[in-house]
Amino acid sequence: MSQLQDNFGRRFHYLRMSVTDVCNFKCSYCLPDGYHPTGKQHFLSLSEIENLVSAFSQVGTQKIRITGGEPTLRKDFTDIVRIVSDNPSIHTVATTTNGYRLAQHAKEWFDAGLRRINVSVDSLDPKMFYQITGENKFDEVMRGIDAALTAGFERVKVNAVLLKGMNDKDLPRFLNWIKNTPIDLRFIELMETGLGRDYFQAHHLAGADIKAQLQSQGWSLDIADIDDGPAQNFSHPDYRGRIGLIMPYAKNFCATCNRLRVSAKGKLHLCLFTESGLELRDLLQHPDQQAELIERLHAQLAQKKETHYLHQGITGVTQHLASIGG
Repeated sequence: MSQLQDNFGRRFHYLRMSVTDVCNFKCSYCLPDGYHPTGKQHFLSLSEIENLVSAFSQVGTQKIRITGGEPTLRKDFTDIVRIVSDNPSIHTVATTTNGYRLAQHAKEWFDAGLRRINVSVDSLDPKMFYQITGENKFDEVMRGIDAALTAGFERVKVNAVLLKGMNDKDLPRFLNWIKNTPIDLRFIELMETGLGRDYFQAHHLAGADIKAQLQSQGWSLDIADIDDGPAQNFSHPDYRGRIGLIMPYAKNFCATCNRLRVSAKGKLHLCLFTESGLELRDLLQHPDQQAELIERLHAQLAQKKETHYLHQGITGVTQHLASIGG
């Protein structure tokens, strides 16, 4: 089967597969009022996930990130990891989590085949962590990160959304932490969504400001790997950890796009922002639908736009990032 490619020559090696849109945190930039279900929660079943993974593995997907909401809220999360890792064409199995179950399950998930993990930690100040997430679980999450490092994960990343007036003074504390800890720290520029214009205007901080600070302190830009996401990664000879910056408002941010998304209810999203998704679930019911499913994937890639248009103030239809896995 030929690899998924769009009309701009971009090839897609990376799938972000949401398995639930439920989240137990109330992050101020995503779900400030907490999760509110809409209708019955008919998320993808294990058999549907297996058929989805199989189809994507046949069209060049090498990395799958299991996302949410909070993906580990699913009782069968370990089974999902195993389904992905058992596919020989998938070289990298990753997840993004708020870390609340990590301390108890890091070894179990590693043994099931999970190899990379991103943990959201928006501040190293427990009080600010609580203010941003709405949950007093800082110590629990940090124990989870230690457990992941002990379990042997190839790469442990920590995600922090940059928020002016909230965690923007935390950079020295973060840098001190990764001086002797092999963490990949990811600063993510706040993105405007349909529900967040006022919040965005109050708290947006340009990632370019952090980039300038890092470069002035001797951090250098790394060469990207084929399955890397959109982060610009930086390293420093005096630090065990690395830093990545995700700056969606930067020029040509979309030029290296290599990822697609499937929502927890089986819709393909060509972009995080620009469209409401294409139904795939009707073709996830039986393995003998694989050829038709792959044909639909190729047809949809022809519709992918060149950019997300965020820099023009167009947020698209996405109301909050939890709905399709960020």
